[in-house]
Amino acid sequence: MDLRLVEYFVAVVDHGGVTKAANALFIAQPSLSQAIKSLERELGADLFDRSGRRLELTEAGRAFEIAARRVMSDVALARRSVAAVRELRAGRLQISAVADVTLHPLPGLVQSFRSSHPEVEVRVADPGHAAGVVAAVRRGDADLGLTTLPVKADALTVLPIAPQRMVLAMTPDLAADLPDPVPQTMLAELALIRSTEDRLADVVAQPDLLPPASEAALRSGFRQMTWELAMLGAGIALMPEGIALSQLTGVELRRLTPEILREVAVVYRADQLSPASEAFLATIAAAGAD
Repeated sequence: MDLRLVEYFVAVVDHGGVTKAANALFIAQPSLSQAIKSLERELGADLFDRSGRRLELTEAGRAFEIAARRVMSDVALARRSVAAVRELRAGRLQISAVADVTLHPLPGLVQSFRSSHPEVEVRVADPGHAAGVVAAVRRGDADLGLTTLPVKADALTVLPIAPQRMVLAMTPDLAADLPDPVPQTMLAELALIRSTEDRLADVVAQPDLLPPASEAALRSGFRQMTWELAMLGAGIALMPEGIALSQLTGVELRRLTPEILREVAVVYRADQLSPASEAFLATIAAAGAD
C-alpha cells in the first residue's frame, strides 16, 4: 500500500473533509478525492459515507483509522530513528580488528571518535587474524576492519593509515651483545619467539634468510604470553614499538636496520558506508593530519 494514501486518509479525517485536507497538503482537491477513491478500491470497502453534507467514516473507515494512525506513528518513529543515526545522535559502529592494533592506534581513534559522537555505540571484535577481519567486513558483520598489511581484500577498499615501527624486545642480558640498531641479517641468529600466525617473512628485507617459523624453539599463539616470555628472558619478541613501550617492563628495545615499518590499514566497503563509518574515517584522516 502506498504510504502517501494512508497519509491522505488521515488528513481528510483530521480536517473534516477533502477541501480543507487538500489545502493543508498543498494538493488539488480533485487529486485528493481520486487518491481516497484509489485507497478504497485497494481496500475493497468504502471508508467514508458520502450521503450527507459532511464526510463521515463508515464502520470500515473507523477500523482503518486505528490501523492508519498506528502506521503513521510507526513511520514517524522510524524517520526520527533514521535521522538520529544520520546525524550521529544514535547508532552503532562495529569494528573488526587484529590484536596488534587494539592497543595502538585503535584506542586513540575510538577515544577521538567518541569525544565527537558520544551517543554512537562502538563495538570492537577480534577475529583472530587479518583474513578474519577482511571476512567480517565482506560479510557485513563489521562496518570497518583494522588490520596490518599485507591482506587480500578483493573488492574492498584498503586504506593505509599509520605505520608501526617494529622493534626487538628483550631482557638486558640478551641485549648486552647486540648492536643498536640490529641488522636484519642477524635475525636468523636470535632466539626469536615466533607466532603461530607468523608473518615475519612479509616484513623483512630478505625473507629467504629467515629459518622457518616451525623450527623456532619458542612459538606462541598468545601475544600476552609472548610479552611475558620476553620479560622473563626466555626469548626475544619482535613487536610494535608503541606496544612494547606501553606494555613491557624490564626490557630493552632494539630497532632494526633496515627499519621495519608495518603498515596499519582500514578495510571497508566503499559503497556501503554508514554515517558512523564515514565519521570514523574522518577521525582517522584527522589523526593522520595531526
